[in-house]
Amino acid sequence: MAEVFVKNMPELRVRADVEGNYLMRLEDGEYYLVFQAMGYEPREVFVAVKQGNNNYNIQLFPIKISELDEFNFSAKRTNVGREIIKNVVEIKDKLDYNQYPHSCEVYIRAKEIRSDEQTKTKKKDSNDPFEQEEELRSQKLGELSNTSLLEVEATRHYAPPNNVREIRNGFSLRGDKSRLYYTTTVKANINFFKNMLYLDDLSESPIQSPISTGGILSYKYKLVEKIERDDAPTLNKIQIIPRNTAVSTLEGFIYVQDDTWLVEKLDLTIVKGNLYMYDYFQIIQEFDVSSDTLCVLEYQELNYGVDYKKESFKSSTISNYLEYNFAPNFPPKFFGNEVAVTEKQAYERDSSYWTKARMTPLSKEEINYIKKRDSIDNLFKRTEYLDSMDSVFNKLTFLKVAWFGIDRRNRAKKTQWTLSSLAAMTRPVYIAGPRFGPDFDYFKKWPNERTFEFYTRADVGLLNNDLKGRAQIRYQYNPFNFGTVGLYFEHDYDLIRTFDAFSQVLLRENFIEATTGSLYHYFEIINGMNLQSNIAFTERRPISEDTKFITWFDEATNNTMPPVFEKYNAIIADLTLSYTPGQKYMREPYRKVILGSKWPTFYMYWEKGVPSVLRSDVNHDYLRLGIRQDFKIGTMGTTTYHATSGKFVNSKNLREFDYKFHRRSDPIWFSNPLFSFQDLDTSLPTLDWYFEAHIVHHFNGALINKIPYMKKTRLMTVVGGGYLYVPEHNWQHYEFFVGLERIFKFSRRRLRIGLYGVLSDGNQITPRTSYKISFALLDRRNMKFNF
Repeated sequence: MAEVFVKNMPELRVRADVEGNYLMRLEDGEYYLVFQAMGYEPREVFVAVKQGNNNYNIQLFPIKISELDEFNFSAKRTNVGREIIKNVVEIKDKLDYNQYPHSCEVYIRAKEIRSDEQTKTKKKDSNDPFEQEEELRSQKLGELSNTSLLEVEATRHYAPPNNVREIRNGFSLRGDKSRLYYTTTVKANINFFKNMLYLDDLSESPIQSPISTGGILSYKYKLVEKIERDDAPTLNKIQIIPRNTAVSTLEGFIYVQDDTWLVEKLDLTIVKGNLYMYDYFQIIQEFDVSSDTLCVLEYQELNYGVDYKKESFKSSTISNYLEYNFAPNFPPKFFGNEVAVTEKQAYERDSSYWTKARMTPLSKEEINYIKKRDSIDNLFKRTEYLDSMDSVFNKLTFLKVAWFGIDRRNRAKKTQWTLSSLAAMTRPVYIAGPRFGPDFDYFKKWPNERTFEFYTRADVGLLNNDLKGRAQIRYQYNPFNFGTVGLYFEHDYDLIRTFDAFSQVLLRENFIEATTGSLYHYFEIINGMNLQSNIAFTERRPISEDTKFITWFDEATNNTMPPVFEKYNAIIADLTLSYTPGQKYMREPYRKVILGSKWPTFYMYWEKGVPSVLRSDVNHDYLRLGIRQDFKIGTMGTTTYHATSGKFVNSKNLREFDYKFHRRSDPIWFSNPLFSFQDLDTSLPTLDWYFEAHIVHHFNGALINKIPYMKKTRLMTVVGGGYLYVPEHNWQHYEFFVGLERIFKFSRRRLRIGLYGVLSDGNQITPRTSYKISFALLDRRNMKFNF
């Protein structure tokens, strides 16, 4: 007559007969059963129900007679999986091996397989034509071009809380790495023993760890299997289920030991919605728990991919970690802003090196791929083949002359020049009518990454038969410090208000004629501190009264005649000094890769109108200071702000063309809210101090996804505002905006479309509203949009 029930399912309750027999229908699985009877001590028993015969004999023992009157039993409902995770959370900081400084050897292998209807060559986003060499080879590689394989062998040094230094000993790339993730250990720290995972190059929002102190609010836990092992503690397989997908969360399984609560394995998938580039992303981590006190990462596997209209990309990255040294002797100042180093010899490792370095053996398919790929790549290095490729590339065709442009390339010397096509020679819409003329550019690259570029254009106005043109020379002499020098010459029309609204910038009242020669220089003084300087000599002239214009749209656009003034000379020099403290970077043999900083960027701009020299008629000094930063606020999104202030500290001979304007807003178009206002109806020239501030916050789904079914729409909310104070005009302007944005797949890019409502007010206007639209492409170099 004992009562028997499942602890977490009170509806499953039966009573045994006088012989102790009972019937309860249960699915295969694991349960905690409670047995109780009047006068006997209750018992809880863990039972695994499987197919076949499962015998469990339970005996209840009598309680003392003196305690019968006081006997009272109540079963408390518990979640076994949750209790196990709570035990892990209590000691997670002790389990995390990253609490100790250490060094280890790392092997990374990332692979991508592309499938599509037809292999096509895509032009990369680069001014360097020789960065497209891999794409050109792909045309000859056939099916092999659908596979990319990258291998990295490195020594990783770490010291808490977040000091990392990676020394790359070997680097091998076959194919394109642009969509491969985790090719270095310094960009992403996938550590689930931390409360939040900040994977800025992967997800728009931080990801809540399922074994964090706040994980109980974000996840449900369910014990799905107990794995009995002869030589190790019982392993609990716990399912992780997100409670609310409003923020970036995970789903999958965690494998935890009984009693020790050591985590042996994680198998988790990021819930789709806030990933930048991929449609899915799986993370598998395996830990060495032989110490019985630490969970030491020894294997990591990432599986991810993305599908487009006619092609799909499936990728995986495996990482092995071994030879841990938890007693390293790091010298003083070993860690700094340089977090990774790749020497030249790392790119020159032979097959024997990689045979020893690989901690995970290659599959048969990977071995065959490497053999075929290397044999073809060796062919591409032969002079006769390069010459044959150049002859094909340099072949003159009708389409090149008419539309694409005429190219000549010499791969051996790394040079290329291009002459514009007939279509590119035509400029149908321009001040003073259409123009026609050729472009020519020349490019050269050296083995040490130095580059030289030359560009020139000359065209003739079809209405006025006037010759205009420009030429530019640019030489990067120090790629590591971005050292660049350039010369520029232009004889053309020029703008008075360069950054006015697009409805105003092309009006004739905004144009003059100018002949300009300038010298440009850019250099990184120290890490994070950059100096850009420019000096220009300009002869400014009014547009001739005899100039003919197309006047078809004058009435609709309120177009007027160009300004009239006496021509004069101007020498303008300017300096821009910017500094980002704590800027992290990776060192390559001849260049550096900037990784960013948690600190804001400060900048100062100074412009000097130089008097007297070469009969220069200007004399002014303008100073501008600014600060800009973007940062994440937990799971609530990303905030970006920009504040600036400036003043003409000297205006002895200040011409209108050198005024500084606050740009009026565009109709319909939502311009970059970090540098412009959305509802400013006047272009304000300022001589005295002003203050301008902008702020934008993207919730990245943190708000709208809490509404049922809204996450499926992939809409995101954004809010922001701006403030402008110009004392000399007694002008105050402030505005607020809210918007909905959505990211679409656009070819192989990500296109963000936004719709916004703007509310503005100030001491010169009455409150009003407007509506705007914007389009922005994701920059794949830094995985960011323009705002």
